[in-house]
Amino acid sequence: MVLIIALFMLSGCQGFSLKTRQKPVQVVYRFDDHRWLELKGYNCQGELWFVDRERGIRSQLWFQFYRIFTKPYINASERYIAVPSWGMTGVMSISKDYGRTWQTSSINGEEDNGFNAPNYDNIESLTVVNDQGFLLTKQGRIYMSSLPFDDPRLQPGGTGIDYVVEFRGRKIPHHIDAIRPAEGLDTSLWGRDYIDPRILHRSVKQYYTNFQNLPDRIPEVKNYQGWTHMKCDLNAGL
Repeated sequence: MVLIIALFMLSGCQGFSLKTRQKPVQVVYRFDDHRWLELKGYNCQGELWFVDRERGIRSQLWFQFYRIFTKPYINASERYIAVPSWGMTGVMSISKDYGRTWQTSSINGEEDNGFNAPNYDNIESLTVVNDQGFLLTKQGRIYMSSLPFDDPRLQPGGTGIDYVVEFRGRKIPHHIDAIRPAEGLDTSLWGRDYIDPRILHRSVKQYYTNFQNLPDRIPEVKNYQGWTHMKCDLNAGL
């Protein structure tokens, strides 16, 4: 009888130990009443998901190790979404199709320390409005994405871009080829690169129509219904 009870207790303990605890899921950012970001994991670190209830979208941005952005963050656009992260230097997750698919953006400028992107402590805020992103630094520099369209000359079948560079009194012609289509290649370039307009004159992007006539300040955000900061409970699931 004692042996039977012992075996029963052992079996019960083994069955209990096999139960896995589900990782907590919490909303860490709301764009509005039907779009939000979900973090799945302990200690405010883990997978990051985007949800759009009205469009039926649920997509994954990060598979692990995501930590929330702790600076002011306003994302007032629907088609174009930029999602920053804690400690980011030089890259962000961006979507140009309402959050269905995600890409990585680049950030290029000229900081006082010689780097081409601000370090995390130097970032003041991120604002996305009119399908364009604006990353503000504490020194007042604004890194911005292109206007929300592609230069047709660079798209497959386009003419490419001809431009002239002056060097030691000589005018040297240059040409930027149009994108050659390839299976599975996303040829849309807008919104991927954030650049400080102060260095635009040293980049070939100055000749792209979507990098011309850029705003000189962050546009006003009106009637925004979302959060202005990400939020996370460190004790969730513990």
